[in-house]
Amino acid sequence: MAGATSASSAAGGTATGSATAVPVLEVTDLSASYGPVKALDGVSLRAETGRITAVLGANGAGKTTLLRTISGLVRSTGGRVRLGDEDITRAPVEAMVQKGMAHVPEGRGVIAELTVDENLRVGSLFRGKVGRAEFDRVYDLFPRIAERRGNPAHTLSGGERQMLVIGRALLARPRILLLDEPSLGLAPRIVAQIFGLLRQLVDEEDLSVLLVEQNARSALSVADVGVVLNLGRVVVTDEASRLIADEDLRHAYLGF
Repeated sequence: MAGATSASSAAGGTATGSATAVPVLEVTDLSASYGPVKALDGVSLRAETGRITAVLGANGAGKTTLLRTISGLVRSTGGRVRLGDEDITRAPVEAMVQKGMAHVPEGRGVIAELTVDENLRVGSLFRGKVGRAEFDRVYDLFPRIAERRGNPAHTLSGGERQMLVIGRALLARPRILLLDEPSLGLAPRIVAQIFGLLRQLVDEEDLSVLLVEQNARSALSVADVGVVLNLGRVVVTDEASRLIADEDLRHAYLGF
C-alpha cells in the first residue's frame, strides 16, 4: 500500500497542523493492557485547538481503550498524557473535568429518572456555578432537547439522548471533548446533524475534539486529522482529506 506507507511518515503529528502549535492534548507512547492482552502499544497523537481529530479503525483496534486511558478510566502501563502544559498521566479521574477534559463514553449514559434539565445540571457539578445563559446556550444548540427540558430522560430518542450527553459535557466548559462512537445506532440524518454541530463548535468556539468513530466516512467528512489504529498501534496519522483519498488504506483499515 504505497499510500499508507507515505502517510505513515506523518505518525505522531509531524504532517498535521502547525509544527509550532502547542497541542491541547498530547499523547506519547501510551500503552495499556487488560491482563495479558496489550490493548494499546505505544500510541502517540496530538489534538490541537480548533481541530477535530478522528481516531479510526476496526473493532478491537483499541479506539475506546485509548479514550478511556487518556481520561484515566483505564490505568496506563507506559507513556505520557499531557493536557496543555500539564502531565495528567496519573491524575485521578475526578480531576479531569476541572482540568478541562470532558469524556462522553459510548452508550449515551443519561440518568434515566432525571429530567433533561436535571441531567444537564450534572454536567456543571465539577466546574462551579454555571449561569442560566450557559444552559440556554446548550438549548440553543440542541432545540430538540430544549422542547423536552422537563421530560424524564428515558422518554428521549437515541439521537436526543446523544444530544443531551454532549450538551451535558459542554456545560463543563472543556478545552477538549472526547467523544466515543456518537453515531452508534443513529439514523444517518441525525448523525449528520450531530457531526455538523461538532464542526460548528470547533470552528466558532476553539474547542478541540478527539472523536472515536466506527463510521470512518462520516468522521473524516468533518475531521481535520485522522489517526488510524490497528491492534493497538498507530498505522497512519494524516490530514483527513488525504486519508479519504487513499483508496488502499481505506480498504485495508477503514472498510469503505
